[in-house]
Amino acid sequence: MQLERLGLRNGCVTSERVCSLQCCIRFVRERTCARAYRYQYSVNCHVAFVYSNVIMSNGVWDLMDLMPVKCRWIERLRRCGKTLLRRQRRLIRRLKKCRKNKDVYCRDIEPGILTKAADNAHCERDPMYLHSWRSDELSMLVGAKVTGATPLVIACRNGHYDVAEYLIERCKADIEQPGSVTFDGETIEGAPPLWCAAAAGHMPLVRLLVRAGANVNSTTRTHSTPLRAACFDGHYDIVKFLVENGADIEIANRHGHTCLMIACYKGHIQIAKYLLSLNADVNRKSVKGNTALHDCAESGSLHILKMLLAHGATMDVDSYGMTPLLAASVTGHTHIVELLINIEHGLVTRQERIDALELLGATYVDKRRDMVGALALWKRAMAYRFPDDDREPIPKPKDVPRIEAYEYAVEPGDARQLEELLADPDAMRMQALVIRERILGPAHPDTSYYVRYRGAVYADAGRFGRCRTLWHHALDMQRAVLPPLSPLTQSSLYSFAELFSYMLAERTRPPLRGRIVPPVTFEDIDPVFVKALSEIHRGMELLESKLTIDREQTLVTLQRVLVISLHLAALMARLLEEPGCTDDVSRKIHKAVYSLVKLDIKVRQGRSALHVACSSEASRGRGGAEAASSWTAEAACPALVALMLRLGASPDVRDADGNTPLHLVCKLNPCPAEVVRELLSHGAHIDTVNYEGQTPEEILKSTQQTLSSIVNPLKYTTLKCLAARTVKNYKLPYRHVVPQCLHSTIITH
Repeated sequence: MQLERLGLRNGCVTSERVCSLQCCIRFVRERTCARAYRYQYSVNCHVAFVYSNVIMSNGVWDLMDLMPVKCRWIERLRRCGKTLLRRQRRLIRRLKKCRKNKDVYCRDIEPGILTKAADNAHCERDPMYLHSWRSDELSMLVGAKVTGATPLVIACRNGHYDVAEYLIERCKADIEQPGSVTFDGETIEGAPPLWCAAAAGHMPLVRLLVRAGANVNSTTRTHSTPLRAACFDGHYDIVKFLVENGADIEIANRHGHTCLMIACYKGHIQIAKYLLSLNADVNRKSVKGNTALHDCAESGSLHILKMLLAHGATMDVDSYGMTPLLAASVTGHTHIVELLINIEHGLVTRQERIDALELLGATYVDKRRDMVGALALWKRAMAYRFPDDDREPIPKPKDVPRIEAYEYAVEPGDARQLEELLADPDAMRMQALVIRERILGPAHPDTSYYVRYRGAVYADAGRFGRCRTLWHHALDMQRAVLPPLSPLTQSSLYSFAELFSYMLAERTRPPLRGRIVPPVTFEDIDPVFVKALSEIHRGMELLESKLTIDREQTLVTLQRVLVISLHLAALMARLLEEPGCTDDVSRKIHKAVYSLVKLDIKVRQGRSALHVACSSEASRGRGGAEAASSWTAEAACPALVALMLRLGASPDVRDADGNTPLHLVCKLNPCPAEVVRELLSHGAHIDTVNYEGQTPEEILKSTQQTLSSIVNPLKYTTLKCLAARTVKNYKLPYRHVVPQCLHSTIITH
């Protein structure tokens, strides 16, 4: 066991030294040490609070908690046969000197210690003498947040009943103080302790909190109640207990989803039955217009669906025009579709039956890859269109435009034409896309999703032209119906950039299975680049408008689209280096990239397009590892930076922190030497300081790199810069001494 130094000042353990050294004692929590714990309950023992790392039963050092360390406890530990190092013996001697003091406390212990102790249930075996603290100090400690959570929130999240009981009854912790917790990889903001206990399924803690007076209808930041949290994971006993103690079953979250909706979506039959017995509103709509019947149809729970219909559920449409029947068809739940189309009492119309069967057939093609099953469903739909009785036929619409991306496919008008489709699987796939777009419309996410999916399948087969055509159609649909900077639009643009990068990379490798990847041309990239710039322009207009928006989030999404645009521009800049690049192509590339430079866009932290092209932000354009892995080769691309500088991008433009593009390049490790040279050769100042007083050279030194290994600094240092640095360093008065046009030069050096 290792012991770090512990600072003692005037006989007291100082928090500054304890916190700086991080840990003081490591000990093994085994049965051999059990006798030592009895000494912790001695009232007259003198206590020193120190940090300690605890070895849990799995042998992993995983806790920094607050432990009362007593001299007699340490002596007993030594008599138990534990070998102490020299530093440990020194600590024991120094602690013995403190016995003359009445109490040895660290009054300003870091608040996070208690939270970590609560996380690991250190209450029964490791009691903390919090009752000896003043009430204001105790309130501060138990109410302090670490990583957004209080000790009580953490204890309730992890099911530590004893810790929660101690904090509530002995420490008077606020039972309504919310915190941030993580469930299934998702961070829940503003979650009260009762919500955490209910979501995690800890019934004893729920009883404890309700008995202590917790509000059963308290909500998270997204307006989710403890009852809804219990319904989400199917904790029936907690649901029943909360309802019996006054929980409102009709409180919805910010999306308008009620407890009944989430129980139906998750397929919790017992909870759904209980809520229906309480007369829950079965036809209540969410913000997007869906009902509990929609959620049930999407989840595929036949039993709950029957219960909802028995309680008067109706076939309403949501904001996408989707009925529960269509929702079941999209998700491929055949048993739900069969029940709804065969039910009596006129629940669905004949046209709705036809659309449901045709859409289900499209799902069979794209999701299940079942061509025969899809054809059988389409035949049934055709039989409903042209019945054998006296009912009027319902032919397919004639005014549906033929789409180039679908190879101008036309839907079959009779059973014979349907039979011919089976001989051509590719025609079947196009029929599925045509049917889905006709029934769902271009605004529905599934319409563009399956178009992109089919394009990706073509790309895997080496048919890159078909892939691009389908993806362009999906992108055009998204931009026509979605708001600016939509995540779906970003995803489509990013897929294009990935595709072009893959094609360029594959050209340098030997052909795989005889597949030859065609070259990427300017004509391939430019249409996507134009649409990306159009999306940036729409985003800038949104920022300048008077609409109520989340400005910070809009800047984040705008930066992501900018990164994708820079990726495409970098690919075009690489085309300039191709041997076969003609003057006409070169002129078009310069014109395209100039349209990006002249936008003069400013994203997060006031950064320009050149800033982003020179920074590590480019590798986090989409905010994930996927972007980082694909963009790494293009981050701070020398060809792109050089092209932007030639087209008028300012090398000395500053962001909100006073950084120039050269500052950001120097933060990269390793620093791209070519980019540094390009910036300096186009007029970037080598000795400009940011608002923290750092020059690019000083930033390089912080990453164990030197500027002299990249360029000769003297070559880019002018007499004007030297004079400005001298005035700045020696704080010489310069106002009313030098011309005003030189003031900015002095300030930036």
